[in-house]
Formats: sequence, structure tokens, C-alpha cells
Amino acid sequence: MPASITLSQISWAAPDGRPLFSDLDLSFGTERTGLVGRNGVGKTTLLKLVSGEIQPQSGTVSVSGSLGLLRQSVQVAPHETVADLFGVAGALAVLRRAETGEATADELAAADWMLEARIAAALNRTGLDVEPETPLAALSGGQRTRAGFAALIFREPDFLLLDEPTNNLDRDGRKAVIALISDWRAGAIIVSHDRELLESVDAIVELTSLGVKRYGGHWSHYREHKALELAAARQDLADAEKRVAEVARKAQATVERQAHRDSAGRKMAAKGGIPRIMLGGMKERSETTGGGNARLAERRRADALEAATAAREKIEILQPLSVSLPPTGLPTSKIVLKMDSVTSGYRPGNPVIRDLSFDVTGPERIAVTGRNGSGKTTLLSLVTGELMPWAGKVGVMTAFAMLDQKVSLLDPLTSIRDNFRRINPQADENTCRAALARFMFRADAALQAVSTLSGGQLLRAGLACVLGSVPPPLLILDEPTNHLDIDSISAVEAGLCAYDGALLVVSHDKAFLENIGITRRLELPAAGPAG
Repeated sequence: MPASITLSQISWAAPDGRPLFSDLDLSFGTERTGLVGRNGVGKTTLLKLVSGEIQPQSGTVSVSGSLGLLRQSVQVAPHETVADLFGVAGALAVLRRAETGEATADELAAADWMLEARIAAALNRTGLDVEPETPLAALSGGQRTRAGFAALIFREPDFLLLDEPTNNLDRDGRKAVIALISDWRAGAIIVSHDRELLESVDAIVELTSLGVKRYGGHWSHYREHKALELAAARQDLADAEKRVAEVARKAQATVERQAHRDSAGRKMAAKGGIPRIMLGGMKERSETTGGGNARLAERRRADALEAATAAREKIEILQPLSVSLPPTGLPTSKIVLKMDSVTSGYRPGNPVIRDLSFDVTGPERIAVTGRNGSGKTTLLSLVTGELMPWAGKVGVMTAFAMLDQKVSLLDPLTSIRDNFRRINPQADENTCRAALARFMFRADAALQAVSTLSGGQLLRAGLACVLGSVPPPLLILDEPTNHLDIDSISAVEAGLCAYDGALLVVSHDKAFLENIGITRRLELPAAGPAG
């Protein structure tokens, strides 16, 4: 029987009672499927339901075939090795005893003499060159992710269940994982916001608050379908608004005709040509007709308005964010940042940055790239003054703002609105609300406490507070797309495309860097373990 996964009539609610799935029906065959949707919609929960880690509150999950699950982070236990991750520590110990002549006859008979070669082949497929006895604690987060991926493919499951497999990986790690998925010929369900990775899948399944929808083909094909859906929704809205106007026009015409008939009746009555009993009947019929017409008109109006509202809501879901921002006024010839022969690090005698020189002039958009451990975040710390150089000079010649992955410039205990007013003390309330609305924080949404925001909302709020009033001439970003859903990444891209100052960005996300118009790359040489 071919491997398959079937979810039938699945319902599941979060511990706070918020429903994620209601009577969900979904099936997966032996193809690579990308699972996309906004943060909090239930993508990781769906993987847990499939793997059996949690049980549905109603409905059934049927799995035909074996599963291999890769979580967003690989947990490390003390003294755990790569071999433990593969589940072969005992078998490797037998081989080691065999090498020293200490293995028993039974152990020799059962030994897997090709085991080390198969482990090495699996590690090589993810671009990782480590020994099975290597402690996991000695590996970077990116290396542990790649080792976990290698352990999965070593077992050759019928289905890979992957939760953000390229998070925390440097460029080489991403390329290795994407190549592996491109070559994978069994089933796979991949939760990811990595658009480059999603170009290698066979189908996209989108989870929304309204349910689930399947699109055949890779990411670009999915986006084409979404563009068609947006065009259809806009046409639906135009038709609905036309219907609202038509209903209003017809209702007004009906009222005017009734008023004309009533006026004619009153004139005839005034002439005295109609018996009193007939006048009473005519009045009653007029009131009944008028009331019926009013009720019918109100029903038609309500239906037309409901259709228009539904079309607007659909457009708001489908339409990408578009942002306009005030100019920074940064001259194209102004030197914004200059580093001259800088060496620095965290432990004396062990520099992370060595003899680095570069400058930023005018509204350049520079991507800082390099393998994990090469010093990208260290460089940003030098620019912001959080870390001092051991040798050389760092000069920042303009105002700047830094958005790290935690958006730590925002106070989590206060609202988005209050953070904006603190960061932009010169802005009045109208300026504040208009700026936040440009980043989709309208009305009461601006009053949310920062601590309640999702990752995507948090970064969007940070951009709104930094860019919304008087944007600084230099903006510094550290891995801004990590842990964001695709809609949130698109919103961040829209904000950055509207920004006319200088950008210094650390990111491994190739599509993101292309979409924000990077003009130059600063490649740092490896100074530590690759991830």
C-alpha cells in the first residue's frame, strides 16, 4: 500500500480554548508538500497531530508508512553525541570493541559493518563533516539542525515532517538542506517561510482561520494563484458596491413612487369624490405597501452590504501591505558609517572580527553575509557601540536605529501606541495613529501590549515605531525574517522598500535580500564553526 497520511474531521483547540481546527479534512501522499499560513494558525500543531505527539479532540489521523520528525530546534542533553541523535550509539560501540578485539562472537555476527559509511553519507548529504562521537554541545545551532536532518534521512522514513528546517542555518546549510529536499522522492510535509525552499515542493497547503486550501505546484505557482484570487476579489467588491448603490437607488425610487401615489390619493380625497369607507381602505393599503417595500428594501440593502463587507475582508487578507514613509533626507554622498582596520571579539586573544575595513555612503543597502560564527552579529554590535573595538576605529556619522530579532527597543509591558510616543516624542497623537495605521495597526490594534504580539507583529510594530514619524538615516537589522510567517515577511519587505535611508542587514534569506533591493554584500570570512 502506498504511504499516505489522512486527517478526517479533525477538531482541536488550544489550551486557552481558541479553536484551531474544526472538522478539518486533509490528506497527503508521497509528494513534497509545503505547509504555509500566518503565525498562530496551527501549522506546528498539525505536525504534532500527524506525528501522534498530541491527539485530536475529535476526528481521526491515519498514517500508512513511517514518519521522521525534525523540530524547529534540536535539544541537547549532556554528553549526547551525533551517534545518539542517529540512534546508533550502541551499534557503534560494538564496532569499537570489534576493533580492539573485545567484541563477543554474537556481537560480531550481528555487527553492521557498513554503519559508519552510511552515517557519513547521511551527514555528507546535509553538508556536515563531523565524526559520530562528536558531542552535540560542541556544534552550533545550525550544525545541530543539519545533524538532526541527517539522522532523519539515515532512517529513510516514508514521510519527513519538517518544522522550519532552514531556520538558523547559514547560506551553505540552507543550500544543502534545499538540495536534499529537492532530491527527496518520498513524502514530506514542510512547515516553512523560506520561499527558496518552497520553490522545490510539489504542492502548497495553506492554513487560514477559515480552513485549508491546497494548491498544486511550487511557491511561484501558488503566488500566481493568489494574485488571480486577489483580482477576482477586487471584481467581487466592485460588483458588490455597484449592487449596494443599485439597491439604494431602487429603494429611493420605490419611496418616491409611493409618495407620488399617496399625494394623488390625498388630492382626490380633498375634492370629495371618494366615499369615506374607501378612503380608509386606500390609506391602510398604502401603509401596508409602504411598510412591505421598506422591509424588502432593508433586506436587499443588508444582503448587498454583507457581500461588500465579505469582499473587502477577502481583499484585506489577500492584498500585500503597501507602505509610504516620510523621507530621511539622506544625501547620496554622505558617509554614514566607516570602519577602519577593526579587530574585536569577546575573549582576549580570540578575535571574531580581524582587521575589517568598510564604509557605507548614502542610501546604500548592504547585506552582511557569512557562515555561522563568522562575526555578523559581532559586527552589528560594534556599529551600535554595544561592543568596543580592540584595535581600529568605528565611526557612525548619523542617527540610526537597530532592530534585533527580539525587537528589544520596544517595552513589552506597554502598548504599541505608547512605545511609538516614547520613541518619537515630537509626534502628536494624530501623527502616531497615522503612522501605526500604515503598518496595519489601526484603531484598537494600536493599543495592544507589545508582550501579546506574535513575532511578525512585533517586528512590524518595531518598524512602525522607528520608521513611521521621522525615519533615521541608517537602519540596522539582525536576521529580521527568522520566525516570521510569509505574510509578515511581505509586510516587512513593503516597509523596507518604502524606506529611502541606508540599510545594514544580516540575513541568510536570499529572497528577502533580493526583494528589499540589496545593492552590495559584505562577506565575512569564517572565524568559527559553520552552521
